Amino acid sequence: MQIQFLGTGAGMPSKQRNTSALALKLLEERGTFWLFDCGEATQHQILHTTLKPRKLEKIFITHLHGDHIFGLPGLLGSRGFLGGTERLDLYGPPGLKEWIDVTLRISRTHLNYELEIHETEGGPVFEDEMFIVRALPLDHAIPSLGYRIEQKPLPGKLLIGRAMEAGVPKGPLLRELKEGRDVQLPDGRTVRSADVTGPPQPGFTVTILGDTRLTGNSVELARGADIVVHEATYDADTAHLAGPYGHSTIRDAARVAAEGDARALIANHISARFLPEDARKLADEAADLFPVVEIAEDLSEFEWKDGQLRRLP
Repeated sequence: MQIQFLGTGAGMPSKQRNTSALALKLLEERGTFWLFDCGEATQHQILHTTLKPRKLEKIFITHLHGDHIFGLPGLLGSRGFLGGTERLDLYGPPGLKEWIDVTLRISRTHLNYELEIHETEGGPVFEDEMFIVRALPLDHAIPSLGYRIEQKPLPGKLLIGRAMEAGVPKGPLLRELKEGRDVQLPDGRTVRSADVTGPPQPGFTVTILGDTRLTGNSVELARGADIVVHEATYDADTAHLAGPYGHSTIRDAARVAAEGDARALIANHISARFLPEDARKLADEAADLFPVVEIAEDLSEFEWKDGQLRRLP
């Protein structure tokens, strides 16, 4: 699993940062990616990555401020031209469906794929055999959501020696067992996956929060998460602006990660007042509350592997 940030700015684009969007890359897990928020020019940012819009499976919108949704109509329209014919699911707060329906109708934008829009105020929003996604309301100027993405436990490691002893030949049957499925051998015997694999391995958990003041629901969503993506619009010197505008400081983000006992924090939604050289100062402000902090930049990419967060080159 990788996370790539397409826009990390706050409110409006700047020379350094585009408006909000990030891709949760699940190419190894399910051959797709999910998008969280879709600010203006998100599809332009995608052009600078290896992401393919036809592989976009789901879009999750945190709230309906323009810097989080104004890129949606263009991306929805372009996806079909770029080979995206599979169903696309769009999740977000009430009002999202009306805005999309009106925008597509008035602009006469025709989609050649099925678009399913799911509005929610919180609770479980998606579940299949691989993932469950939950949402909770946050505390912003308008309704805003945070999302918690949990990968379900993975099959245990295949015990090759034990499988060979059971008479399983090299080849596709081993893969079937590794993926948790029982197999039938040519001689008619059945080998159970549970007998030749180790215990299930935990999946990853990622928390992605919309714009918000410090709130208990952020901590709840972050509980035990491997990665928390949290807005950090302000620093200590500008903290007096956070509350009135419904936003957080870098220390608020660190506090959420710490109280939630998360493993890593990526600070996002950075005010244009902070230049690239200020990233270290922002991280330092959080260090006494939470030690593993990265400051997201446009097109930066992070990987969660073997229990560690790594910034990709």
